[in-house]
Amino acid sequence: MMIYPAIDIKGGKCVRLVQGDAGRQTVYEDDPLAAALRWQSAGARWLHVVDLDGAFAGASANMEAIKSIVLSVDIPVQLGGGMRSMDVISYMLDEVGVSRVVIGTAAIEQPSLVEQAVRRYDNRIAVGIDAKGGMVAVRGWVDITGVSACDLAGQMSAMGVKTIIYTDISKDGMLAGPNVKAIADMVKSFAGDVIASGGVSDLDDIKRLKEAGAAGVIIGKALYDGRINLEDALELEE
Repeated sequence: MMIYPAIDIKGGKCVRLVQGDAGRQTVYEDDPLAAALRWQSAGARWLHVVDLDGAFAGASANMEAIKSIVLSVDIPVQLGGGMRSMDVISYMLDEVGVSRVVIGTAAIEQPSLVEQAVRRYDNRIAVGIDAKGGMVAVRGWVDITGVSACDLAGQMSAMGVKTIIYTDISKDGMLAGPNVKAIADMVKSFAGDVIASGGVSDLDDIKRLKEAGAAGVIIGKALYDGRINLEDALELEE
């Protein structure tokens, strides 16, 4: 299992939101690169970066911060937020040097884009499935669709997607524990790797997600608040 420290960027700063609400924001670093270097120094083997402005608006306002992180760290960077065209996906992978991009909203609104991206980039494409009450949410979690998260996972598997990042919106930023059952259901619905996100508050949460079959865990607020020591979490990877 892989531990992914999260770096959420909004307005050029490293922030955390509560349940995806842009109005409930805490700024943890004025410079996201400082967070990236800190987690790398602590032993992280991957970073999970989210362009929140891209997720909400579909257009990035954080390109310089993203480039700075990718150029400055020696570990792979997974990037989500605003991946809604082949041009953007190709630019991030081929020009910026991101190791893997996460397609979210477009998986619902433009499934053909996922197919095209997977054909060209294979396992460098992941799909982010964000859900509330088991139903998929899009556009920075603002809009709830009528599509079941597990149904979408099955469709993505059929397209050749090898990695899904599943986020339970109701748990995100709440430090109240993850939705382990939803992760277990997602693992059953999807043939590839499922990375769990949302609600992780302590090492026991990580252990429970690992037992549920998660191939990875994204940790955000618990790291920034000091509830989880990254070095301790990394010991659970093997």
